[in-house]
Amino acid sequence: MLESKIESYLRQRVKDLGGIAYKFTSPGNSGVPDRLVLLPGNRTVFVELKAPGKKPTKLQLAQHRRIQALGHDVRVIDSREQVDAWLQEL
Repeated sequence: MLESKIESYLRQRVKDLGGIAYKFTSPGNSGVPDRLVLLPGNRTVFVELKAPGKKPTKLQLAQHRRIQALGHDVRVIDSREQVDAWLQEL
């Protein structure tokens, strides 16, 4: 499955829950997560989407650590099942 299909699925599932999944870009800061997810109940999560079995690059992992060091949640998701499991967890 393509990463774009998983990303579309995530966007729709978040919307169904009353949230927003902004496409996140930060000029001059390569490697930032793909989506900034805002959910009801004051829940904010950065989400890195990957094709099944693919892993984040070293640059992406460095950005994830930077964001996490500030106390924010970063998730790496590579399937529709992981989207569902993550949203269920919340």
